[in-house]
Amino acid sequence: MKNSRLKGVFGVLAAVGIAVAVKKMADRKKTMKDIFEEYDIKERSPFGFADKIREMDDEKYAEMKAKIKEKFASKHCCKRHSGRKFAEA
Repeated sequence: MKNSRLKGVFGVLAAVGIAVAVKKMADRKKTMKDIFEEYDIKERSPFGFADKIREMDDEKYAEMKAKIKEKFASKHCCKRHSGRKFAEA
C-alpha cells in the first residue's frame, strides 16, 4: 500500500512541476510578445529580428536591451558570492 501511495504522490508532484514550467514558458512568451509589439517588431525569425535591430537607432536599441535584461535576468545569480572576498593567488 505504501508504495502505491508514494507513486501517486510523485505523480502529482510531477504534474504540478510540469504545470509550473508551462506557466513560466507562457509568461516569458507573452513578455517577449509585448516587447516586440512595443518596438514594432513583427518578424519572428532570428534574421528578421536582427534586421529590425539594425534599423533601430542606438537609444531605442539600448532601451529594448535594458528591458529584456530586466525581465529575464536571473534573480539569484550572484547574491551568494557578493559578500565574500576572494584571496588573491
